[in-house]
Amino acid sequence: MMSSLTAAGLSRLLGEWNVGATPGYRELADVVRLLVLDGRVALDTALPSERALSEALGVSRTMVTAAYGLLREQGFLTGSQGSRSRTRIPRTTPAGTTLFTGPARNDPALTAPGLAAPEGLIDLAYASLPASGEVVHRAFAAALTELPALLPGFGYDAIGLLPLREAVAARYTAAGAPTTASQILVTSGAQHALNIILRTLAGRQDRVLVEHPSYPNALDAIRAAGCRPVPVAFSADARGGSHGAGAAPAWDMAALQAALQQRPRLAYVVPDFHNPTGQLMPDLQRRQLVRAAAAAGTVLVVDETLRELNLDGSGTSPVAAFSTAVVTIGSLSKSHWGGLRTGWIRASEELVQRFAAARTSLDLGGPLMEQLAAAHLVRALDEPLPARLAALRDSRAALLELLAGHLPEWEAAYPSGGLSAWCRLPAPISTALTVIAPDFGIRLAAGPRFGVGGAFERYLRVPFTLPPDKLEAAVLALRSAQDRLDAAPQLRRTLKSAPAVAIA
Repeated sequence: MMSSLTAAGLSRLLGEWNVGATPGYRELADVVRLLVLDGRVALDTALPSERALSEALGVSRTMVTAAYGLLREQGFLTGSQGSRSRTRIPRTTPAGTTLFTGPARNDPALTAPGLAAPEGLIDLAYASLPASGEVVHRAFAAALTELPALLPGFGYDAIGLLPLREAVAARYTAAGAPTTASQILVTSGAQHALNIILRTLAGRQDRVLVEHPSYPNALDAIRAAGCRPVPVAFSADARGGSHGAGAAPAWDMAALQAALQQRPRLAYVVPDFHNPTGQLMPDLQRRQLVRAAAAAGTVLVVDETLRELNLDGSGTSPVAAFSTAVVTIGSLSKSHWGGLRTGWIRASEELVQRFAAARTSLDLGGPLMEQLAAAHLVRALDEPLPARLAALRDSRAALLELLAGHLPEWEAAYPSGGLSAWCRLPAPISTALTVIAPDFGIRLAAGPRFGVGGAFERYLRVPFTLPPDKLEAAVLALRSAQDRLDAAPQLRRTLKSAPAVAIA
C-alpha cells in the first residue's frame, strides 16, 4: 500500500507558507517542492485532493489547482487534475539543472562497499572512530590466554560464546531491561544482525517502516531482502537551536503512528543518537512507539549501535525496557572499533532460536577469538568511554563553530550524541558537492544516500570524528567547494560521476 497524506497533515507541514512575496499558488508550490526535496514528504506519497487542501488552508480551490499544476509541470507531481497526485523527483528542473543522470541513485553499483578514501583525502564519508587502542589490545591479549580452552571443540557456534552473551545480557539488565544469556545472539556486527532479522521475519515485498532520513546500509539491506521501505519523515524542532545550531529534527509521532496503522511487517528505528541526525528519542515517545507497533502487530527493530556515545549525559531507557517483544541490535563498532566486527541481537528466547536457525544459511558462527576479546570489552565497557566522549565533545563544538564561521548559510542541527551533524544546505547541491569534493581534498557521502528515492539533496552528514585541526581543513574545503558551485552552477549537472563510497 502506497503512502498518502491528509489535508490536515500537509497543512501542518506547510506551516506559515503564504507570506505574500509572490503569487499565492507559487508560494504554495514552492513550499511543497521544498518539503519533497527535504524528505519531509516522502516520494510516491499521494497528496490530498485539491478541494480538501483548499478547505484545510482556507484558500480558493483555484489557487491549489494552480499550485498542483505548476508542480506537475516542474516534475514534482504525477497524475492529472482531478486525480490524486503523487510526489516524485524530476530528472531535470525547469531551468535544466539535472537532478538525476545515469544509474538510479540507489543502484547497487553506486552503493556497493568500497575502499577507504585515497591517501591525502580527509574522509567525511565515514562516521567511525579509530580503535580505543590500549583497551582493545589488552582485551585481545587476555583472549589469547583463554583461546586454548576452546581449541578441542569444533569452533562453530551459531548463537555465540556464553561469556559474551552473559556480559551483554548483564548490561541490558543493569539498564532496566532484564535479560538472560539465552536472549542474546552474537553476530558479526550490526549489519549482519539486521540481515539475519530480515531473513527470518520479512518476506519479499513486505513493508518495513524506516525513519527518513535513515542509516544508508540499513536501507540497502532492506532493499536487498526484497522488502519495501516505508519512509516516515522527521519534523522540525526549533528547540535544537538553543545550542547555537540549526533547528533539530524530531520524531513525528503522529506520522509514525499513522504509518504503523498500515501494519508494516517490521519497523527499523534508531532512537539513540540517530544516524545521521544525532537526535535522542525521549522515553515518552519510546513508550508510544512500542504501543503503536504492538497494536499493529509490527515487529519493532531497534538499532542501539550508537547508544553509548551519549555526549550530553541524557538519560533514557532501552526501548526493550518497555516491551519484551522488541528486537534490539547492538555493536562494539562505534564505541570501540569497527574492526572488531562483533555485534548482537537481543530478543525473546524463541526468536533467538529462529535467528540462529536462519543464520546458518549465511554463516556457521562468528570468530571465537574476537568473541573472547569482546567479552572483556563489554564487561569493562565504560573504561574507554570518558576519554572518547570528551574528545568527541571537543570535536563537536569545533565543528559547529567552524560551520557557523565559514558556512553561515548552512543550518547544522545540534546532535546530542553520536558521531555526526546533519546539515541543511542553502540549495539542493549535496550530490554536486560530493562530486567535486575530492578536488578539494575531502570525501563526502551525499544526502540522498540517507533517504529513499533521491530525497535530501539539501542535506549533508558531516562527522565530527576527526580532531579539530582536521575538521578545520575539512570545513575550509567545503567552503571552497561551495564557492566553486556558486561560481559555476553548471557543475551541478555532473551527477552521474558521483563516486561510489561506503558509508558507516
